[in-house]
Amino acid sequence: MSTAHIPVITVSYNSPDLIERLLRTFRQFYANKVYVIDGSNPDIALQIKAIAVSFPNVEFIAFGYNIHHGPGMSWAIQNLGLEGQVLFLDSDVEIVNGGMIESLQSGLTPEMWGAGGIQQVNEQGYDRPEDGAVAYLHPACMLVNIDVVRQWPLPIKHGAPLVQTMLALHQAGKAHLLKHMDWVKDDFGPETGRHYIRHTWQGTVIRTGGYHYDLPAADSTLDQHLLAFVPADAQKLVEVGCHNGVFAKAYRAAHPICNYTGVEADPVQANLARPHCDYVFNLDIEQADEKFYAHVAGADCWILGDVLSSLRDPWAMLARIRRQLKPGGTVVASLRNFQHWSMQARLAVGDLRYQPGTVLDLPDVRVFTRGTILDMFQQAGFRIAGGTPVIREEAGREAFLPALRALAEASGSDPDTAVQDALPWQYIILAQAA
Repeated sequence: MSTAHIPVITVSYNSPDLIERLLRTFRQFYANKVYVIDGSNPDIALQIKAIAVSFPNVEFIAFGYNIHHGPGMSWAIQNLGLEGQVLFLDSDVEIVNGGMIESLQSGLTPEMWGAGGIQQVNEQGYDRPEDGAVAYLHPACMLVNIDVVRQWPLPIKHGAPLVQTMLALHQAGKAHLLKHMDWVKDDFGPETGRHYIRHTWQGTVIRTGGYHYDLPAADSTLDQHLLAFVPADAQKLVEVGCHNGVFAKAYRAAHPICNYTGVEADPVQANLARPHCDYVFNLDIEQADEKFYAHVAGADCWILGDVLSSLRDPWAMLARIRRQLKPGGTVVASLRNFQHWSMQARLAVGDLRYQPGTVLDLPDVRVFTRGTILDMFQQAGFRIAGGTPVIREEAGREAFLPALRALAEASGSDPDTAVQDALPWQYIILAQAA
């Protein structure tokens, strides 16, 4: 690939001066196309846009919120139609001499993942002196073969955005697909002995005080029963109905090395969820297009918290998810139990009003019982791998159970089963692609 045809990707956040310096110094030596993926505040984004368009062959792409380094890189990999070799540069890199791209090219053969500066980290992505089992290619300055990159996990929202990628390469015994270039590591260090770049770590961490991954969620309402069944080793998760991101925040607090996509129809809630997910799609899941499904292809866990009852065709949605899942992947779902004793009591007196906080909630267009839940998952190509009924402490319940037992006996059904099926408020389902 001709050096002049290698596109450049940089992800920026609230630092117009850094982008100006990167573009100005890069243009002193190279005319390559540059994409600026920007997550700045809207007012600062306007400043960065003005800088970007003042240089030739630069495309500015604004998200309007802090997309973060890893998700910004992933978005570019998936959406820009990139081919061949691609150069990634941090926004706080300054070019001091020509020859950088040529040198990286000399170390990159077609079968390799990438070339740049490698440091040794542990399996959490940290580089403390006593750690070092995993070779980590730093994304601040690296040249990659984009088709090989797409075969491995993509960058994530993490202080070390390539940690999931590098762990996968390490665990597969493929660390030889990475090429260490001594000069890159040298140029990350002290001022003396610069080869091609100056990278003095002036980006998001120093300028803004941190990565801001631990922003508080808008509230703390969390379904702990559902959370308990999400696999701890899931690598790529999709949560439909992610609301304000509190569930994603809780999962990632315990399992930060994962790719977490949220789906939320409410734009206000979707915006609140963005600090806690790698990417949030603001859409009705039943109207999702092929671009969305390309993004979530190969996920190993979908989370559906009280979602299926609000869909027009939950059977078709589960079948679609089944086709998108990684082989052996799982769906973790919660569904309210329409056979709950309180619902049967209301039904007996003709009270079928939709009420928030009840079994028949306002968004519901479908209702389910234990038997119909199991049938739906099986029809969609899943087998039930686990789950639990959630039974609450409820005053007044015992007064209704004899009547339900009698009703079951009168209909020729098993009264014990009828009573047991009337106790759960909701069911948690862990289903595996069959």
